[in-house]
Amino acid sequence: MITANLPLALLLGDATPMELFIKGEWIMWPMALVSFVMITVVVERIIFIVRENGTREPEVVEKMLEAVERRDIEGALAVGGKSKDFIAQILVYSLSNREYSLSNAFVRAAGQQLSRFTQGMATLDTCITAAPLLGLLGTVTGMMRTFGALGGGDIGAAAGTITGGVAEALIATACGLAVAVIGLFPYNYLNARELQAKQEVADASHALEILLKKGETNAPFALKKS
Repeated sequence: MITANLPLALLLGDATPMELFIKGEWIMWPMALVSFVMITVVVERIIFIVRENGTREPEVVEKMLEAVERRDIEGALAVGGKSKDFIAQILVYSLSNREYSLSNAFVRAAGQQLSRFTQGMATLDTCITAAPLLGLLGTVTGMMRTFGALGGGDIGAAAGTITGGVAEALIATACGLAVAVIGLFPYNYLNARELQAKQEVADASHALEILLKKGETNAPFALKKS
């Protein structure tokens, strides 16, 4: 293990990442675990968003709504049946079960689709919250070790322990804050993407309701069953 009798500036300024990890003492292991979990969730979520963006087909959704406006439900189902767009899939499920309960079918399909956008968010939020708390815990244990060494009376003999305790406290605090700050950016982006998906679902719901009501007013006849 790296000796702790070097100047504090050297400990924090010139040490390699591995040396800093070692000087951070035991708190760095749960910090590393939290960082690994956070990175895993972020990578998985970014891949999900990229894939989801690749399947978006707003033109298909528009064609489906146009077909609904013409009272051509079968045509709307035919247009959206092969699409992987999550809005189109919600509309297909809703229209397919319209004879039972269109609103309930829409809510169920929307809930299933939106749940895909929320996966991992609670874990990511926990990591962002836990990281600075772990850093604070490392700060407390480091300062306890420092004051314990000061209480021995011989400051010169305990200089290494004192310096090591201060280094442990500062490293733990810095790492905890760094993990939290780094995780905050993707978390906010993913949260914004989730809100955007909810807005798109709400817009599709309103458009479908308006077009169905419009069709009932202009042409009051029963919808054709698929």
